[in-house]
Amino acid sequence: MVYFVKYFSIVLIGSSFNLIYSKEVNIRYEPKWSSLDSRPLPSWYDEAKIGIFIHWGVYTVPSLGSEWFWINWKNKNEKYVKFMEKNYKSDFSYQEFARDFNAELFNATQWALLFRDAGAKYVVLVSKHHDGFCLWPSPQSFGWNSMDVGPKLDLIREVSSAIRQHTDLKFGVYYSLFEWFNRLYLNDKLHLFMRQDYVDNKMIPEQMYLVRTYQPEIIWSDGDWEAPVKYWKSQEFLAWLYNDSPVRDTVVVNDRWGIGTSCHHGGFHNCADRFNPKTLLEHKWENCFTFDKTSWGQRFDITLNDFLTVEETISQIVTTVSCNGNVLINIAPTKYGTILPIFEERLREMGKWLKINGEAIYGSKPWYQQNDTLTANVWYTTKSDPRPNNVTFSVNIYAIILDYPYKTNSININPWNAFIKDPLAAYVNYKGLKEELGTKIKSITLLGLQNTTIEWALNYSSLTINFPDKRHIDHAGLKYAWTFKIATELSDF
Repeated sequence: MVYFVKYFSIVLIGSSFNLIYSKEVNIRYEPKWSSLDSRPLPSWYDEAKIGIFIHWGVYTVPSLGSEWFWINWKNKNEKYVKFMEKNYKSDFSYQEFARDFNAELFNATQWALLFRDAGAKYVVLVSKHHDGFCLWPSPQSFGWNSMDVGPKLDLIREVSSAIRQHTDLKFGVYYSLFEWFNRLYLNDKLHLFMRQDYVDNKMIPEQMYLVRTYQPEIIWSDGDWEAPVKYWKSQEFLAWLYNDSPVRDTVVVNDRWGIGTSCHHGGFHNCADRFNPKTLLEHKWENCFTFDKTSWGQRFDITLNDFLTVEETISQIVTTVSCNGNVLINIAPTKYGTILPIFEERLREMGKWLKINGEAIYGSKPWYQQNDTLTANVWYTTKSDPRPNNVTFSVNIYAIILDYPYKTNSININPWNAFIKDPLAAYVNYKGLKEELGTKIKSITLLGLQNTTIEWALNYSSLTINFPDKRHIDHAGLKYAWTFKIATELSDF
């Protein structure tokens, strides 16, 4: 048993999943990936788990298809061409939509409180999408920003200030590196990106202004796929961000910094939109997805079936966090600055679930196995609690059940099956392991009904847990997914 406990403690306490950021004196990161990638991810990000993404801009005025309205229209997509022919004069330009992006009903405080109630720990606002419209008074985007046209507001300032004043959430910005129709960018592209007029005169100044002015703790880069890292000067920007910016100690970034960087370089990895491999990844990653299954921006041509259900949303959260990921869940406000009731309903229901089950989510770590091998749709997270003597420590294993067992009102699970597949488990007799752990299970509780006694039994092949009376579960408001907390105590004899 000695071998098992020592190995077990390494997995939970000393693994690469628990990298904790500590400020190093005189550390200077060089503008190359080998140096930049060595920076530990600030610990707040892994602990946060839940973020809200906000796609909001001029594209909400036509509100058709997606936030890619302009490029789809210019590329003669029939759906968009017919829409414009039917509703607007023949010489109408996309820029004219900005006059109707007024946000007259926008209330940043209401947004902030909603995100807090949803259980989010950070917010990422789209500061500029591929159409180039800026939600702040960018000096490099005269006449094409939210202060000069439309709402006549610094929307980045409004949202960030409300979040920081009324909540403890972290604030971040999304920034599109490229712009579809920016003349400087198109000219650089024409020269095969051997010129960098757009980067030097537009992109880098805006990025640095955003960081210095609003001090975002997440920089979520996008729109990088047409050009190499060298063109975007991404490594130079990140070196400045990590070394000399006002957020150098706390900022986190994603992985979209030029051709070939996605899933390989940067801070946390996105890899792709809606990325959820449902398998353990050693490098910290994020699953960004949207309640609207097909669009990130608000659109009027949406149906109820286009929205993720609350159950589907909770499933995304659980399967992601179990595998060492965070979730960034997108909402799409209207041109008026309002959040549609269906988005609010999804957020509030998510918040209710997290209020009950958040212990298994926030600050959790991946368990040795991510999902159960006996019962489908049971996923695991864990928290360890080392004792001062470093000899005995308690480990809480959280078994999150996505499908309620209506027929049996019980589940058979095996949270320790993965150990048997490991070479070091040869030191441990399979049955002896189960029996030893059985004597060391201190308690099993159902989150949300902690004062209700849970019946359980450990045998040779599984741990059987009985749910309480379903009427009690329903009365307590437990729904969507159910979490058993298995409190164990392990000793190095």
